[in-house]
Amino acid sequence: MTTMQRTLQPLPPVDAMTLKRWLHDGDEIAFLDVREHGQYGEAHPFYATTLPYSRLEIEVSRLVPRRSTRIVLLDEGDGVAQRAATALRDLGYDDVRTLDGGMPAWRAAGLVVFAGVNLPSKTFGELAEHLLHTPRITATDLAARQQRGEDLIVLDGRPYTEYGKMNIPHAICCPNGELALRAQALAPSPTTTIVINCAGRTRSIIGAQTLIDLGIPNPVVALENGTQGWYLADLQLEHGSRRKYPESIDPAQLPVLRERAQRLARSLDVPTIDAAQASAWLAQGDRSTYLCDVRTPEEFAVGSLPGAQHTPGGQLIQATDQYVGVRGARIVLFDDEGVRAPVVAAWLIRMGWDVYVLADGLRSGVAAPVATGTGRAAPAGVESITSAALAGAVLEGATLVDVRPSMSYRKAHLLGARWSIRPRLHALALAPRAEVILLAEDAAVAALAARELDTLGVTRVRVNTDSPSAWRDAGLAVEASPAEPTDADCLDYLFFVHDRHDGNKAAARQYIAWETNLVNQIDAQERAGFRLPEDRKTS
Repeated sequence: MTTMQRTLQPLPPVDAMTLKRWLHDGDEIAFLDVREHGQYGEAHPFYATTLPYSRLEIEVSRLVPRRSTRIVLLDEGDGVAQRAATALRDLGYDDVRTLDGGMPAWRAAGLVVFAGVNLPSKTFGELAEHLLHTPRITATDLAARQQRGEDLIVLDGRPYTEYGKMNIPHAICCPNGELALRAQALAPSPTTTIVINCAGRTRSIIGAQTLIDLGIPNPVVALENGTQGWYLADLQLEHGSRRKYPESIDPAQLPVLRERAQRLARSLDVPTIDAAQASAWLAQGDRSTYLCDVRTPEEFAVGSLPGAQHTPGGQLIQATDQYVGVRGARIVLFDDEGVRAPVVAAWLIRMGWDVYVLADGLRSGVAAPVATGTGRAAPAGVESITSAALAGAVLEGATLVDVRPSMSYRKAHLLGARWSIRPRLHALALAPRAEVILLAEDAAVAALAARELDTLGVTRVRVNTDSPSAWRDAGLAVEASPAEPTDADCLDYLFFVHDRHDGNKAAARQYIAWETNLVNQIDAQERAGFRLPEDRKTS
């Protein structure tokens, strides 16, 4: 009998205080918030990882690769966690519990909830700035120095796609994970001041401190509050910029760059392992090991180690919970030059992770088991339908259910289509014999919605994944509804300071205040999870 064929009995739920103890007991645990992303972003526990029920089977094998991992699911006390637990048991996860009473019970126990996303990483960034005393520059000071033509360069530590949305004038995109490898080529003169910025705070701080820790000769500062601080100072941002780090590296510089990176790693006792050790760990059934490629998207697309997850170094630090869903897991990092992985590892070990650098990196020959059962294949019996055939199907009585993101529905949807999302499909009260056409952007999301309908007895389901422009081309009526679904129903959308980059200064100020206050919200156990030194100025 295979893992997928086993019948697993539900485990009893866990109460909030027991769960709180489990989060700090040193054993592996995946604390998965199966509410939709908007619900999660408005309020959740510090160590909860967002894994919406609407995408559960699509993402869980990547976030929680080991089927025997201890898992606790969080919902709104509305039964979604129980449905998610059943889905996980069907995939072979055999240690799945729910938080008894969900978020209301967590609050009732007097435990803290947090708004926002990527809390451990962002809180760590604030602590790092405070304890390491990362130097910074205000937007007005930077603008004045640029105006005077001073010898400085601004490096934007965000991914290229994010940089293209808005950037500090003259800034060059160099994501944080690439700084150790490429910053020196961008600022070859040791007298050039290097300014690191991001959209807010964390990546500015981590990027600047990375170069300082590496011991480069240049003066280095973080731009205080990033592009938001620039905007709040009534300075103009650029949009659509394409400046980017040079992709080629001078081979003659690699020994120096490698020694800097490895010296930093040694100072923090970052261990290096060989291929045999990594392979043995990846084959283990009693410990979770993540194999992470920290190189650029372009390099990863050319080829990587089998089964490795692409985790661009800067983003792995910035949003660790988007890549690693198991607290207490082991992380193995690799690159192909011996510079980037040690530097990323140096940060992750300070964040409290059990992290290792893979010797020989891309040339090691290591292969990770490939995750299976991700829900990417549509359930049997689900057919597609073309836009040209939609009108006829509707005339014959088919019901259109739009499971695209709520903001996509508001912007444009087919006339007569009803918006819903996987955890709310039961509220549509569809008749078992009804024919349903799911409108989706992601075929995998539609497949899971179809699976959910099947549990409700609705088996006549087809899927259309065309765009509104394709619907119009087929002669179908498309309309907008800026207020529907209502804000309360947009479970998937995070309204929390959502327009801080779109002209809303109040939202930008609220975001910065939220981020800087994170260190005041965590408790002693959460603070102890990080491995930063005591304040350098007081120790």
